Amino acid sequence: MTLPIILLAVGLLLIMAEVLIPSLGLLGGLATIALIGSVVLAWQESPELGQNFLIAACVLVPLMIMLGFKLLPKSPFTKVMVTEGFSFEDGAAIDERDKELLGKRGVVEAPLRPAGTARIEGRRVDVVTRGELIESGAWVEVIALSGNRVEVTGCEAPEPPVQDTQDEEAHPEP
Repeated sequence: MTLPIILLAVGLLLIMAEVLIPSLGLLGGLATIALIGSVVLAWQESPELGQNFLIAACVLVPLMIMLGFKLLPKSPFTKVMVTEGFSFEDGAAIDERDKELLGKRGVVEAPLRPAGTARIEGRRVDVVTRGELIESGAWVEVIALSGNRVEVTGCEAPEPPVQDTQDEEAHPEP
């Protein structure tokens, strides 16, 4: 009775190891042999025990695979194989100039469907809308910044600056 239990436990551990350690299927094959062996040996002792082992294997194998995938990000092999990429927290993937764009207005250069290009503060910026289509030449205002994503919405053209009429009277043009 102890040999089928040991084989079942070994098979389940080998399945988790197959998920965590790249073995090109070797550990998975050994796990399959151990699990089949445990069910066969349990069935030889009694059909009820064999059936119980078969049900246990059918339930525990998917659970071990899920547990293996849950542990995978913490695996030392994964930490060696996967490089740390840029994240929005470290700011390496973000253009520092974008932080100053919130509330600024600009003109659409390429139609926003919903992503495109706008000229804001004298430079071209990749922007995105919240789903609205905005044609070239329309005015947009930056409403949100998230990482390297500059979100805009359509707005009215800014009012032209008002010239002082007293200044014109004091200095008439020739």
